[in-house]
Amino acid sequence: MKQVDIFLQKQIDESKTPSLNYAVFNKEKIIHQFIAGYADIKNKIKAERETTYHAFSVTKTFTALAILQLAEQNKLDINQPVQHYFSEFLYSSAITVKQLLTHSAGIPNPVPLNWIHLVDEHASFNRNHFFEKVFEKNKNVSSTPNAKFSYSNLGYVLLGQLVEKVSGIKYEQFITENIISKLGLQQKDLGFTIDDGTVNAKGYHRQISFSNLILGFFIDKRKYMGKAEGKWKPFNAFYVNGISYGGLIGSASAFVKYIQELLRPNCSIITAEFKNLLFTENYTADNKPTGMCLSWFKGRLNGKTYFAHAGGGGGYYCEIRIYPEDGMGSVIMFNRTGMKDERFLNKVDKYFF
Repeated sequence: MKQVDIFLQKQIDESKTPSLNYAVFNKEKIIHQFIAGYADIKNKIKAERETTYHAFSVTKTFTALAILQLAEQNKLDINQPVQHYFSEFLYSSAITVKQLLTHSAGIPNPVPLNWIHLVDEHASFNRNHFFEKVFEKNKNVSSTPNAKFSYSNLGYVLLGQLVEKVSGIKYEQFITENIISKLGLQQKDLGFTIDDGTVNAKGYHRQISFSNLILGFFIDKRKYMGKAEGKWKPFNAFYVNGISYGGLIGSASAFVKYIQELLRPNCSIITAEFKNLLFTENYTADNKPTGMCLSWFKGRLNGKTYFAHAGGGGGYYCEIRIYPEDGMGSVIMFNRTGMKDERFLNKVDKYFF
């Protein structure tokens, strides 16, 4: 554990992130947690256990869980075509709900760097109207159904719309009532808005970096970013446009509770049958493994199988992970930009295996 702390403290000391929150745990308790750095550099607010971060694509695991909860209730069948439930679906009638879940439908994935809006624009933001225009520009699939793995944020926009269509309520209401509340969590712990009762970590981008030079080609930096704070350029508070692929905001402790519940044999948010389905790897039509389950990536570390998801974008990066054979999990959250699946937890979790 001392080696873990030394390694993580270097991330702060070497200015690789303003703050981070790491936890490794089993289904009953946190085995080790490390929290360091500033949630807000300018105002010298330190990161704490309750500090919240944008989770970005980790949200997809909640969307997939919501779909399976509806399947448990016999309100949909994931092997049925999407058009069976969603007549507005623009793509092939052969595409199934499961293929959206496993990123094998061939739905395009335009670069999402500009897919955010400021907090003060949130009340007037209409996500369905926004995505109507996006889908209109991206009508063509990149591959035939289940031909290959092809990651798609738009696929999870469609799944969020499907949750609303089948359940009859807003996506965020469904997630809150059927997952977040059942975990005993409140809005200040995990939700879709920045709560006044918590410290939400300010998102940062390294000022002197190649990526900062090209960032202006993707977003209006004058609108979305503030003045430099030391070595870091801060993002102004924002929300992600695609709530069902990247809208969750929460603390590392909240995501610990989420994974702990998935580790329990008598899980309160999904039955054993459907939980097994959630973590079953998808194979393509020509029987090739994709490394993707129903929203969860499959991998191995030091001989141990894990299921994981990363979430990254402007100002934030995080990863969550489950080790089912050992009944353990891990979470790490940063308030610095992350644009790819870094598998950062490989560097930290290795000390525990």
